[in-house]
Amino acid sequence: MKRSILDQLAHSIGRRDETPNIALAERIADSQDADAVKELIALFDQHPMALKYDILKTLYEIGERRPDMISPYTDLFAELLLHKNNRVQWSAMTALSAIANYQPELLAPHIVTVVDTMDSGSVVSRDHGIYILSALARTKKHHADCMELLLEQVEKSPVNQMPMYAEKTAEVISSPYIPRLKQILASRQDVLSIPSKQKRIEKLLKRLEG
Repeated sequence: MKRSILDQLAHSIGRRDETPNIALAERIADSQDADAVKELIALFDQHPMALKYDILKTLYEIGERRPDMISPYTDLFAELLLHKNNRVQWSAMTALSAIANYQPELLAPHIVTVVDTMDSGSVVSRDHGIYILSALARTKKHHADCMELLLEQVEKSPVNQMPMYAEKTAEVISSPYIPRLKQILASRQDVLSIPSKQKRIEKLLKRLEG
């Protein structure tokens, strides 16, 4: 007898680790089981928070493997960025960053919500927001807006995250924005005072010169 999707989630089988959820995601992605994804989406509102975490984990793990399978639910994940629970927020942001790498235009209507979540949410939300902005910056239509948003994020980013954010920004930067990025990098003395981070910034500056 085939087990239901619900019965295969970690919480349902008394597990506290993510292994069952990842295994389920792999099976769904490998079999391209769109009905299973639809079932996971339907289950989300019907169950307690522990199962919601399992469902979201499974969904974004599917997205990392087959973003096309979760992309039809982009609007739903964007709505979850407004959820009061931080883990729900960053799980939804993780799913959205997978979608952005596949079809960035789907994220365009949600950029304000993405940036608001970056500014008020966790480091995980902020990291994945950077991935979303950099993916959308690769599109001609949204390049200018996303470059401005990326530069703002680099300017105000936490010390530990700043080098990575600057590197992601540099991957998609166009020549009009290079002087501003260089100026921001030079102004972040809090980052440059840390030898390991200074080395990364200096390497990036050399790349920008080239």
